[in-house]
Amino acid sequence: MTCVMLGGSRRISKLNDEVRRRLDRIVRQQFRVVVGDANGADKAFQKYLEGQAYKNVEVFCSGRAPRNNLGRWTCRRVAANAKPGTFEFYAAKDQAMAKEATVGFMLWDGESVGTMLNVWRLMLDQKASLVYVATENRFLQVRGQEDWRQLLRLAADDARENIAKRIRREMPTAPKSELPLFGPDLDSVGLA
Repeated sequence: MTCVMLGGSRRISKLNDEVRRRLDRIVRQQFRVVVGDANGADKAFQKYLEGQAYKNVEVFCSGRAPRNNLGRWTCRRVAANAKPGTFEFYAAKDQAMAKEATVGFMLWDGESVGTMLNVWRLMLDQKASLVYVATENRFLQVRGQEDWRQLLRLAADDARENIAKRIRREMPTAPKSELPLFGPDLDSVGLA
């Protein structure tokens, strides 16, 4: 069964018509949805799904209680081996959602490192993502390394550096040649 991971930037708090149309398709097809509990895109997704009275949703959170669970859906609490409130603390739930999902639907502001890491995690497991790039007002499909590189080119310079650092932390023993972020055509952006 298809399971869609919804996620995105905390700076995106409203869904445009195209995003809502794609959510409507998810609802019509009765796909299972996993979504985080953060403000921004997570909360916007939740608000829309709650307004549709959609039930096939599970909210993931790190810690004891979700920050947002607008539809009072089932909540999966993910144990995190990190200090509460840190990037790594919240990344634990993202990692769990990426494992659970079969595809991703992300809203990205061109800067959110967490959103890009979710796309990367899904890609590593050979799972496709549809990414709405707000700065470009368009959708990109990420199915493999070349698509990932195309998306990464749209990131702000400091975001690319932070993405690289976070990936290295998540996969510290992997050689650079195995990390999709580091391809020969990325030399020019300083990530190789």
